Amino acid sequence: MDNRNTEPRDIRPSRRGFLALAAATGAATAFAGLPTFAASAAPRRPTGSPLLSGDAATKNQLWWQAPGSPNSMIEQGLPVGNGRLGALASNDPAQEHLTITDATLWTGGRNDTLQSDGQFPYGRDDFGSLTLLATLTVDIPGHDLAAVDNYRRTLDLAQGLVGSTYDIGGVTYRRQIFASRPDDVIVLHFSQEGRGDYTGTVSLAGTHGETTTANSAGRYASFGASFANGLRYGAAVTAYSSTGKVAVSGTSISFTGCREVTVVVSGGTNYSPDASAGFRNPSAQPERLARTKVLAAARESVRDLLHTHVADFRPAFEQFAIDLGPSSPVQRELDTWERTQARWRDNVPDPELEAAYLQFGRYLLISGSRGSLPIGLQGPWLDGNDPDWMGDYHSDVNIQMSYWLADRAGLTDTFDAYADYCVAQLPVWTEVTQRLFNTPTNRFRNSSGKIAGWAVAYSTNPYGGSGWWWHPSGNAWLCQNLFEHYEYTQDRAYLAKVYPVLKGAVEFWESRLITLTVTDASGASREVLVADSDWSAEHGPQDTRGNTYSQELVWNLFENYHTATRVLGRDAGYAATIDGLRKRLYLPEVSPTSGWLQEWMSPDNLGETTHRHLSPLIGLFPGDRIRPDDSTPKEIVAGATALLTARGMNSFGWANAWRSLCWARLKDAEKAYQLVVNNLKPSSNGSNGTAMNLFDIYETNPGRGIFQIDANLGTPAAIVEMLVYSRPGHVELLPALPAAWAGAPSGCRRG
Repeated sequence: MDNRNTEPRDIRPSRRGFLALAAATGAATAFAGLPTFAASAAPRRPTGSPLLSGDAATKNQLWWQAPGSPNSMIEQGLPVGNGRLGALASNDPAQEHLTITDATLWTGGRNDTLQSDGQFPYGRDDFGSLTLLATLTVDIPGHDLAAVDNYRRTLDLAQGLVGSTYDIGGVTYRRQIFASRPDDVIVLHFSQEGRGDYTGTVSLAGTHGETTTANSAGRYASFGASFANGLRYGAAVTAYSSTGKVAVSGTSISFTGCREVTVVVSGGTNYSPDASAGFRNPSAQPERLARTKVLAAARESVRDLLHTHVADFRPAFEQFAIDLGPSSPVQRELDTWERTQARWRDNVPDPELEAAYLQFGRYLLISGSRGSLPIGLQGPWLDGNDPDWMGDYHSDVNIQMSYWLADRAGLTDTFDAYADYCVAQLPVWTEVTQRLFNTPTNRFRNSSGKIAGWAVAYSTNPYGGSGWWWHPSGNAWLCQNLFEHYEYTQDRAYLAKVYPVLKGAVEFWESRLITLTVTDASGASREVLVADSDWSAEHGPQDTRGNTYSQELVWNLFENYHTATRVLGRDAGYAATIDGLRKRLYLPEVSPTSGWLQEWMSPDNLGETTHRHLSPLIGLFPGDRIRPDDSTPKEIVAGATALLTARGMNSFGWANAWRSLCWARLKDAEKAYQLVVNNLKPSSNGSNGTAMNLFDIYETNPGRGIFQIDANLGTPAAIVEMLVYSRPGHVELLPALPAAWAGAPSGCRRG
């Protein structure tokens, strides 16, 4: 990650060539199966209760003794999500506050007019940004925090539930919040035990100047609008109770004297993952659809809504289990934030907390990556309309890291969002690359003048758009994740779906590689293929050839493509040509000056020694060409180890996660574990570390931290990698088990 100029530029998107490109790339058939915000049949309701109880219910439960503040939702709000629609909840007794995000609510567009330097604009109006859909508040007078006793707030990871309880005047009040994928709504249920009741108001507000209107006959409030890019969106809320009175009052919904009350909210856009339609569904009416969804849900009992949600959520969560050993009774008595602080302060291992952190990552993946766009830098959990780096998809580690956990931890289905995104974007990526990549002012252009296939920039959006600099190696890295998913699932139909993406990246690199003559230590000369002028993301010179980062990724891409053609029985002749190119690729050597694996085709270090990125170590992880066994020359392993050591043990959360994964691959359990612990360090005043709600905080400047989700997903992947190493045909248990843990996971598999 880096700090970039985000000044807006007025760029109007083009609409050319979609249908032809979709057909040419084989992507057209994929669009119909991709889910959007659309009408659907009523879900099947469970006949029995799927709810956990007793110890089973509390085993995967996080808890706190204080609510979140509306002014600190990123650090204190608790997340719920149904894979498309996400919300952060404050759980304040007197004013429940939710910030609601739809993963498709993006400004911007194709952004396919280059700047004078041959690179892409990168602003909120041209490239675009993920934005907040709505805020929801439920005001309950008389329930001020100062008036309540025994406040407790929980996040049930296994069932996808946020809850709180508190006492006032001998009455116990409860609330439960969940985001239902089957019903496509967020539900808030308020109940009590005793002789209490609820009186208050429900208010729904847009975040872009929309006007909320209420319908007294329909007992709902809603709003709808559209962006300058033509994206339509809307949201709606309703409330109901079997006791007391619920009515529309102005633009709000009021409830009076209700022993229990249920609030249902939904919303979405007319985004469609179809390049030929401009990524819009012209017939969709989001505000009307949101009203339909909340009113349909309101016809069901809250028990049925809850059971339907849990019956959907639990099976995903229960695909994987982990036991790292017991924590102490003293640790178990602490709430989650106290426990996180004690772990760092006292430097005493807390295996159950560390296992819970892994499960929290899985919870975020289930909640943020089912049935919509993939998880970006913050997932569907914003607190405003100006997320750093637009909340986009970064192609040089961030989106890839967010999906390393999926197959490793039994969440194969959550990877679909990533794969479907790549397939849907392919027609635009291809057209823009072939039209613009060799622009004379692009310093990364192919010096051969040839062009084929597709490429992306460092940032991408959901409209086929790229932002900031071209990233030639980004296509190979995106494809590495795509193929690794096949290795886990062995799903030939899936491999056929992503095959055009793989082949297009291969075609790009066939046109990009250039021939150089190198001389080895003995004085012998040979010709090798190297990547054209590029950057070793994200530091050092921007015009070097044969960077280790690119060489490793292309070697991996070509090898995976060869396997894909064999599995699918396609393009055997072309596969042989590409395999011949792979065998001629220059591969990194060890610097005689530093003893490190070379990052550039130079014995010198041309960048920052402790840089956050581990670009030259991509062959160690996520690749596995470099292995600490007899298959890799010992000097290469030693050079990689020396470089990793030089990079250091303290960085941003995602960078620590990547370091931990690399140390796990090298079977250094204690270094891998220390980096997990470093990420659990409590964040203070925006510093790097973990917030109260366990979100990872990335310090952009002293005193200012932001939420970045990749560390929340990459660190759990590192924990799994410490316990199980696998590649097709090889599984190794407990390759890097630290002294602090005793135990293992279940639900890990590959090929």
